[in-house]
Amino acid sequence: MALKRVLVVNKSYPAIGLEILKKKTEPVVLPYLDYEPESLPAIKKAITDCDAVIWNTKHQLTGEILDLAGPRLKAVSTMSSGTDHIDLDEVFSRGIPIGSTPNVLDNSVADITVGLMIAAARRFKEGVDEIVRGDWKYGVQWTLGQDIEGSTVGVVGLGGVGQAVVRRLKGFDVARFLYSGRSDKPEAQALGVERVPLEQLLKESDYVLLCCPLTKESKHLINANTLKLMKSNAVLVNIGRGGLVDQEALYIALKERQIFSAGLDVVTPEPLPNDHPLLMLPNCFIVPHLGSATIATRNAMATMAANNILQALEGKPMKHPIS
Repeated sequence: MALKRVLVVNKSYPAIGLEILKKKTEPVVLPYLDYEPESLPAIKKAITDCDAVIWNTKHQLTGEILDLAGPRLKAVSTMSSGTDHIDLDEVFSRGIPIGSTPNVLDNSVADITVGLMIAAARRFKEGVDEIVRGDWKYGVQWTLGQDIEGSTVGVVGLGGVGQAVVRRLKGFDVARFLYSGRSDKPEAQALGVERVPLEQLLKESDYVLLCCPLTKESKHLINANTLKLMKSNAVLVNIGRGGLVDQEALYIALKERQIFSAGLDVVTPEPLPNDHPLLMLPNCFIVPHLGSATIATRNAMATMAANNILQALEGKPMKHPIS
């Protein structure tokens, strides 16, 4: 009997995941990265001949692509915890099992979050730029930043990442933790985090951390109006998705010093054009979506995605389904 064919749509998929797939299937890895122009046309061509797909790409999985796949497609797995690159209604309407890779990246993303807090609050970008220009103005008043000790930290979205961030920040002597979200989190009490409305969180927090998913409701959660609620010393950190922030409004707020600074791991679009206005600001520290970018985390994500596919092809429920 011929092996089931599993399409891996981006060649950056870790080898450990491929080895798992090869034990029971025939993986087909496309030789492209997302930003290469051949990528999406190649996906559309190859998906017509596959039983399952690992959607490790930023391209949108749409109804059009699912129509090209046809009834042969029996399983889909992302290699991410977010699903904003998937038209879930189209997947569900076809009855195709779909899985993701939740929780495994919580710790690595939390590390990046704390790193961005420190970098943005302590003016890393501005300081490094001045060193490069030969403009190091040493002295007790040069490049003063904000402390984490004694601050109020507001976490928008107290899921796995948000909780991991709070655990890490316990050692920084934060005075108060706040969170906002769609529902009460049972873990909040043990972590010492108080649930408040978003408006209150924005008004009272010295650090605002966006750790929530991008949905229709959360798009441009941070905009001209909500930025005006924030303190002048506030540091905004986004590790969720770029679409959570109205970047034009953020640019104005940073340029006019409405807020102190921002640290961004995610932006719109990705990659960000090298002449984008945010990149020109001394108080905006941006890294290129490095949240889960550790060897161990990406290997774990590839393993989970491969096992999602194998379980579905064997007629078993996925261990990490999206529902």
